[in-house]
Amino acid sequence: MVAGALIADAALLVAQRNRPPELAGRWELPGGKVAPGETEAEALVRELKEELGVDVEVGARLGVEVALTESMVLRAFRVHHRGGSPSPNDHRALRWVTAAELHDLDWVPADRAWIPELTALLSAR
Repeated sequence: MVAGALIADAALLVAQRNRPPELAGRWELPGGKVAPGETEAEALVRELKEELGVDVEVGARLGVEVALTESMVLRAFRVHHRGGSPSPNDHRALRWVTAAELHDLDWVPADRAWIPELTALLSAR
């Protein structure tokens, strides 16, 4: 599983989940599953195009990897916007947040691990 941190003008794009019911309404970095034969970067480019309608270039890994199950981990990457306007194609809503707002969001549990690094990235801009 992969997730992307898209930052512009000292703000981070976050997405509000539609499903599953136990995560609906919570906020996350958008992303998804890596398909067989796909690299993590390829998967993230595909997922963000499908979910948000944006073209991105995948940059450096962000923070720690998060274990979701015994055999599945979630990794986050910094992504750079290359085109398209973000739209919540697969989410309830999208929102740009600043470093000061990160702690106020109701994050999905897995993405909370990246808050310190996201805060540092946003504060440095």
